Amino acid sequence: MQLSEVPSRWWLLLALCSLGSALTAVGLYRWLADDRPIYYANEADDPLTDAKLGQFVTTPPTLFSHAADRVTPAVVFVRTFPSGLFGLFRANQQAETATGSGVLISPEGFIVTNNHVIEGGGDIMVTLSDRREFSADLVGVDPSTDLALLRIRAEAPLPYARLGNSDSLRVGEWVLAIGNPFNLESTVTAGIVSAKGRSIDVLEGQDRIESFIQTDAVVNPGNSGGALVNTRGELIGVNTAILTRSGRYEGYSFAVPVNLVRKIVRDLRDHGEVKRGLLGVFVDQVDAERANQLGLTRIAGVVVTQVTPGSGAEEAGLAVGDVILSINGQAISNLPAMQELLGRMQPGAAVRIRYIRQRQTYTAQVTLKQKGSLQAARQSESSSMADPGFELRNLTADERRQLGVDGVKVISVFRGSPIAQTNMEPGFVITALNDRPVASVRELSRRLQGIRGKVVLEGVYEGYEGKYYYAYARN
Repeated sequence: MQLSEVPSRWWLLLALCSLGSALTAVGLYRWLADDRPIYYANEADDPLTDAKLGQFVTTPPTLFSHAADRVTPAVVFVRTFPSGLFGLFRANQQAETATGSGVLISPEGFIVTNNHVIEGGGDIMVTLSDRREFSADLVGVDPSTDLALLRIRAEAPLPYARLGNSDSLRVGEWVLAIGNPFNLESTVTAGIVSAKGRSIDVLEGQDRIESFIQTDAVVNPGNSGGALVNTRGELIGVNTAILTRSGRYEGYSFAVPVNLVRKIVRDLRDHGEVKRGLLGVFVDQVDAERANQLGLTRIAGVVVTQVTPGSGAEEAGLAVGDVILSINGQAISNLPAMQELLGRMQPGAAVRIRYIRQRQTYTAQVTLKQKGSLQAARQSESSSMADPGFELRNLTADERRQLGVDGVKVISVFRGSPIAQTNMEPGFVITALNDRPVASVRELSRRLQGIRGKVVLEGVYEGYEGKYYYAYARN
């Protein structure tokens, strides 16, 4: 029988059978699809194949030598000697009281370094990268940022580092640290920016500003005061501290951002001291618990815990419990960021504060005031005591309510002081002195003056159960 003679009903039956087979195959495919292995006809098409590894670089090549060549001539070796012994002992290493690094920031010979490099020294000697030596004059210091400004005088303009913009620095960006670790002159190391706005509690004083650039570039003793530069060869920080248990490099170092350095050294150059404008508030970090208490939709900003009488903040209507979100449109993510931003501003500057109060957002114009003009007003609210070695302030009404105690709060502990030797930590709330309750800074100060012999400070830490006791001897 020829195909043309097949009855049409057979063709219809064949078509129906084919359709049924196809539908069955599709059903089985869908049923097994989740467990069906994935195959690629060409291995190169597989996005996870190792064949693609090595065909590209994750970041463009970076030429560190350009930045090193540009900045190394501006990095100097700084040594200090006991007063009057500079000429006699300049070749005697044992006569040195400290060594470190510095950075030339102008052709006229101005040098920025750390305050702790020259602190306690008398005569200062600076050695350039070309081995020329100069006696340096101390222009001024700012312990609140651990910065100092020196000047040397040469017959011709000197090489200097150009200042960059630390605000534009991004986490993960390559940086170089240039200094003189272990008296090894002009040493260059590389790393990346690990974080910004770090506070590690190494500086002292109520007005301290810690908003460090954290990097993993190798920094050791002797690097202090040296340059942290970007790959364009611009100064973006002054190396200041390392976080270490051994006293040597263990992974992270910290630098003062250059945008803050710029303001500090300009004030020291022009006035011999830093003109610091104060907002007039004490603030704390906003954590998850506090954000929940305040009804915040996200964890951001800083919360006002105290307002200084007579300050610009008080005049503008800021109050305890307000959460500051931004200053002049720049978001405030934490306390160090706020300290750095305000630290760049002069007294008399007007700043725009955006804040939250009772879940409503407000703005206020605040005029920063000179530190000296607020000193008397703040005297009754806080006090810095060189003996025994801490800085205190009164508890706010909110803190007294949360802790359920009266007392005074330790803001900072001075290195090497009797209090530091007791291992007391900032944040400790003193509730009693020698078994007698304490309610204010003024009361504690007055009573300490009358004690000779053993002093026992009793108190609590927020978030920790039980009482803590710290004892020292007062002469």
